[in-house]
Amino acid sequence: MPTQVRIFTLPRSLGETLATPEPTPATPRSIPEYPAIPKPTISPSLKARQYTIAMSAGDDKPKGGVTFAHQDKLPKLPIPELEGTCQKYLEALKPLQSAREHRETKQAVQEFLNGDGPELNEKLKKYAEGQTSYIEQFWYDSYLNFDNPVVLNLNPFFLLEDDPTPARNNQVTRAASLVVSALEFVRAVRKEELPPDMVRGVPLDMYQYSRLFGTARVPTYSGCQIEQDLDSKHIVVMCHGQFYYFDVLDDNSDLIMTEKDIAINLQTVVDDAAQTPIHEAAKGALGVLSTENRKTWSGLRDVLTREEGSNNADCLSIVDTALFVVCLDYTEPANAAALCQNMLCGTSEIEKGVQIGTCTNRWYDKLQIIVCKNGSAGINFEHTGVDGHTVLRFASDLYTDTILRFARTINGQAPTLWASTSPDPSKRDPDSFGDVNTTPHKLEWDLIPELRIAVRFAETRLADLIEQNEFQTLDFSSYGKNFITQMGFSPDAFVQMAFQAAYYGLYGRVECTYEPAMTKMYLHGRTEAIRTVSEESVSFVQTFWADHPADQKVEALRKACQRHTQNTKECAKAQGCDRHLYALYSLWQRMVDEDRSSSRSDSGASSNGYSSPVDGNSERGSPVGSPGKDSVVSVDGVEQVGRERGDSTNSRHRDNSHRMPLIFADAGWDRLNTTILSTSNCGNPSLRQFGFGPVSGDGFGIGYIIKDEGISICVSSRHRQTRRFVDTLESYLLEIRRILRITGRKAIGPSKQTRAREIESRPKATNRAKLRGRLITGHEVIKSQRSLAGSVSPTEESITMSEDDELGGCTF
Repeated sequence: MPTQVRIFTLPRSLGETLATPEPTPATPRSIPEYPAIPKPTISPSLKARQYTIAMSAGDDKPKGGVTFAHQDKLPKLPIPELEGTCQKYLEALKPLQSAREHRETKQAVQEFLNGDGPELNEKLKKYAEGQTSYIEQFWYDSYLNFDNPVVLNLNPFFLLEDDPTPARNNQVTRAASLVVSALEFVRAVRKEELPPDMVRGVPLDMYQYSRLFGTARVPTYSGCQIEQDLDSKHIVVMCHGQFYYFDVLDDNSDLIMTEKDIAINLQTVVDDAAQTPIHEAAKGALGVLSTENRKTWSGLRDVLTREEGSNNADCLSIVDTALFVVCLDYTEPANAAALCQNMLCGTSEIEKGVQIGTCTNRWYDKLQIIVCKNGSAGINFEHTGVDGHTVLRFASDLYTDTILRFARTINGQAPTLWASTSPDPSKRDPDSFGDVNTTPHKLEWDLIPELRIAVRFAETRLADLIEQNEFQTLDFSSYGKNFITQMGFSPDAFVQMAFQAAYYGLYGRVECTYEPAMTKMYLHGRTEAIRTVSEESVSFVQTFWADHPADQKVEALRKACQRHTQNTKECAKAQGCDRHLYALYSLWQRMVDEDRSSSRSDSGASSNGYSSPVDGNSERGSPVGSPGKDSVVSVDGVEQVGRERGDSTNSRHRDNSHRMPLIFADAGWDRLNTTILSTSNCGNPSLRQFGFGPVSGDGFGIGYIIKDEGISICVSSRHRQTRRFVDTLESYLLEIRRILRITGRKAIGPSKQTRAREIESRPKATNRAKLRGRLITGHEVIKSQRSLAGSVSPTEESITMSEDDELGGCTF
């Protein structure tokens, strides 16, 4: 069932607030002592049913529009053959293990195939008969039973390109423009007019779009829930950690405000927020509570809502049920790395002992549109119910609509992105809007001492978390997709091998690497894990960094890329090993927990949930080999983020009557689920950067966008030589291009040069006069600039590098 929204008394309007700066409560309330939070024991199966109900309201009902027209025709996610899954599992582990370790893993796999495996697999098939997807519930459980803070651990970010219309490149106008485009997108989804996603003519699952707006991740003591108000029509605006809201849609999901009206409201919010000194506002910035440990945050929500109908309860309901949150930051990050940090986790800036950074101006349990003072904008989203591919479509349509709306101010006949649009609010009868409040209202929380202390401690823990991470970016402009495909390589495979080579060049070893492949061609499909490290990739990095001929290096690269492309295609068809094995593991754990539920209740032992073998104190764990950051099928250069599985060790020590299958107790299971390089390919020209935090303490989080003439990469880590890794990566990309050139590798794909250039290369009779003059190629200008500058960057230097200027294996 959708979340029921309480009827509440609206907070005072801004006008009333400004006119009465010192309001006196009509009836002062005494705050009772906060009782100890009970720790109810909920059986795992009951918990699963609760969440299924929350997520399935209106699920797959008959649709009349185009958005969900293909839902009934989508095939269910197939369960791979058990033998094939185990073989792929061994292939993924072999290059990561010693010979002895691999023998032990093979023995564990063989025992699984001869023992528990077939029986578990049959039970999984039977379970799947009554499910939309065999992995879906286990996937949700792994996310919602995750206790650690979602910031830097689960939520990814997109950094949008600057608005192409200069007039909108300031905070208020850019934010108003993005809000209008976002509301048109909401309208298209609700009216089922949003064209379905397609890949080479194959329709993709559109279910996630129905869960993108009006949704909140709500913590409870026994795990989080996803709640949604299907009729939401207001947005929440945050500025200096303060909360405001106003209605933007009518009951028909039509816009009730013009872009100018919204800009006026946003400017009013900015002006009002500035009236409260930033040091004072920071002390009451309740948004930081959403960055707490989930059980702690659950207890604090109980404090806010323990009096039904109270001011705090209503304020919290307004935030939870908003379509989305708009965060107006007062900062202007100086570079791309700072922008990425601001979009992912905000900034931490301490002044006179008080946190005044933008980290207090967030609400991480919802979709957020973040706009800086200079108009730079991004999106941060709660990742449980939606993948990067879904939010990428949202971001792309926002950006496209911005351009088309500007075009229509020049030419009224310019096209629109939407099948239909809202009636012009300025020409409507105000009575047709219904019961709405378009004037901004400020949410004024009752900050009892208990909440003030909680805000303080949440902020200090968040500041620690931010300081433990660093971010670096690479806007590589020497070449991109066009050059890579001309050389005969898959762009995604080529970039994945770059990550492998850069890491090996720094540390002399390979580590477990994760990349998600989209499986949305199946009903309620999410992602499958691509395991980048293969015997071919290991051979390539060893060959590249050794003293071998250039031809041998290119051939090793070709074989490694071919293997990666093959793996990607199999994973896109849901034929990987990770999701299948995780479902089997979760099913075994469910059986054990259901058998022992009564004894667990008697002993009072706590649990992370039957399908979540993650230690609540672990750095970051999702047992699902990563339902965390997702990506689209690499062959299309679309997304995502991958969050990796956690260590399952804590779930192993059970009594002998429930002995864990040896395949899951083997060290190989931990090895494959401890990701050092978590990577995701997601983006298009509407995005400047995309990224997420590292998934392990000694790992890197790598988000990348492969563009026609460049590659944008954002790398995060917990201070593990991130800048050096990025520099090594850039040097590798330049070196491999030079090697491809000196080996005389001819372009296999179609040339991207213009038709006019092609004509010049053809033999033909030419007018003698047209041969006069000196041919201008641009190389002379580059050489002149180089001599004047004295020193140049590696990228600039590569442009004029001689084809016989070989560097050798390990010189950069």
